[in-house]
Amino acid sequence: MKIVLITGMSGSGKSVALHALEDLGFYCVDNLPPELLMPLVQLERTHQAKHLAIAIDVRSANSLPLVPEQLQQLKAQGFQVDSIFLDATTDTLIRRFSETRRRHPLSQRLQQNVLQEQRHALADAIELERDLLSDLRMQAHVIDTSVIRPTQLQSYVKAFIEAPGDQLTLVFESFAFKRGIPTDADYVFDVRMLPNPHYEPELRNLTGKDAPVINFLKREPEAQRMLAQIQGFLDSWMESLALNHRSYVTVAIGCTGGQHRSVYLVEQLAALFAARWNTLKRHREMDAR
Repeated sequence: MKIVLITGMSGSGKSVALHALEDLGFYCVDNLPPELLMPLVQLERTHQAKHLAIAIDVRSANSLPLVPEQLQQLKAQGFQVDSIFLDATTDTLIRRFSETRRRHPLSQRLQQNVLQEQRHALADAIELERDLLSDLRMQAHVIDTSVIRPTQLQSYVKAFIEAPGDQLTLVFESFAFKRGIPTDADYVFDVRMLPNPHYEPELRNLTGKDAPVINFLKREPEAQRMLAQIQGFLDSWMESLALNHRSYVTVAIGCTGGQHRSVYLVEQLAALFAARWNTLKRHREMDAR
C-alpha cells in the first residue's frame, strides 16, 4: 500500500492537495487524529487498498508528537510512505484568513472590530502552529503555496507522487526574486548577475526553455561557469544527503523575472542529474501563466 501524509499550515491548501490525490485514485481521509492512523492503515490493508492519503493538522496538536514514530513504524512494516508539508509565508496566511473570515484553529476568541488586535493574535497563532508542526516539516517534502495557484499545487502534488519513491528526490525550482524566495527551498542560488536575455528584444518574450534563449546562455561563459559550479556543489553533497536519510532536496534558482536564466539552469541541471537521482522540475512563474 502507498500511503501519503498531507500536513502543513492552516490555509496553505491541504484540501486542494487531497483533491489532487483523489484524482489519482487515493482513498482520502481529512483531519485524522494521529491515534487513529495505525488502526486506519491496518483496516485499509485488510480491504486490500492500494492508495491511502491522510491529512493531519494542528487541530490534533496534543497528539502530533506521535506521528514521526508512526511513520517510521509504517516504513519498517514495508509500506511506501510519502510526506508532503504545505507551507506559506505568514503574510500570505494572514491575508487568506482575512479574505475568508475564518478563524485560525489556534486563535482564541477575539474582540470584534479591533482589526489590529486580530492581526496580532492571528500572527501569534500562525507562529505557534509553525512550532508545533516543525518536526513534521523536517521529515516531509515541502511545497510553498504562497504565490502559486491551486492548479499549480495540484500538478506539483501529482508529479511528486508519481515520481519513483525508492531513492532521494531532487527538485529543481525556478523563481523570480521580485515575488519572493520559496520557503520550501533547501538551497537557493541567485543568478541575477548573469547576462539577461530580457534585454535582447528578440528574446524578451521567450523563456529559458526556448532554443534561442538556450543558445544565448550557452554562449555566455558566466552562465556556463554558474551551471558547472552548482552541478559541482550538488555532486559533492548529494551522496551525503542521501546517507543522512534525506528523502527530498529542493534546489531553488532565482533570477529577476523567473523566465529566462533561472528556467534555463533548472532545465539543464534536471537533465544532468536525471540519470542518477529522481528529479522534478518546477517553474513557479511560468507555471502560473
